Amino acid sequence: MSKAGKSKAVGGLGVRYGRTVRKQLATIQQNLKMKQYCQRCGTRSVRRTSVGIWKCRRCGFTFSGAAYAPTSKMGDVARRSAKA
Repeated sequence: MSKAGKSKAVGGLGVRYGRTVRKQLATIQQNLKMKQYCQRCGTRSVRRTSVGIWKCRRCGFTFSGAAYAPTSKMGDVARRSAKA
């Protein structure tokens, strides 16, 4: 049995759950592991500590965001409308 095509974290799922779901899961997991930019100091050192809780490792700034990303589209819209 060959192990070809099992390079990503979702490779262990094999052929289960369908291609679209595995693709979405791979993108989510890849974005979770990436370091994001801090809103306060601008460095690329923000990591997710819990669902929706993000923390900058450099300046210690803790803030809430989306479950899988530090900002969401709705959060950006709310921030723009609050400024106006």
